[in-house]
Amino acid sequence: MLTPQKIKGLISAIEADCEDTLLPPEGGLEAIGQPIVPFALVRGTRGYIERITHQINGTYSNGWYDSCAVMIRRLIETLIIESFENNNIAQVIKNSSGDFYYLSDLISKTLSEPSWNLSRNARQALPKLKDIGDKSAHSRRFNAVRNDIDKINAEIRVVVQELVYLAGLK
Repeated sequence: MLTPQKIKGLISAIEADCEDTLLPPEGGLEAIGQPIVPFALVRGTRGYIERITHQINGTYSNGWYDSCAVMIRRLIETLIIESFENNNIAQVIKNSSGDFYYLSDLISKTLSEPSWNLSRNARQALPKLKDIGDKSAHSRRFNAVRNDIDKINAEIRVVVQELVYLAGLK
């Protein structure tokens, strides 16, 4: 006969089983679509860059636009650092303690770096990408909407592709 204690125990066991089987894998899932960053741009680069790209595309597909904007910001920051490191000039973007500068300074250094020549489109896009990421990350009263991301979609592609090449990842 089932007592209330046994029923409670069964429910707890079922909940524990479901938690393990219904949660996404520890490392996250791959995005189903590629609405923001075409995966071909980052495939075969670095695992963490591929993961960030899946998160950008996944958050957009799920309507989590602030998260998408923050991850776009993170990808740009990562690719800028990779670019400087690939060209053996990472010291240009580090402070006296050896820490990388904040994104605003990273962008300034990227735009003024004589070792490469960014396209006009990438130069104009970098501040826009930073702006939406900053608002989503730091503004208490700002919530990104789909149109905020859609407006910068072409710029994202241009910047990501150029930085992937500058970083020597493709």
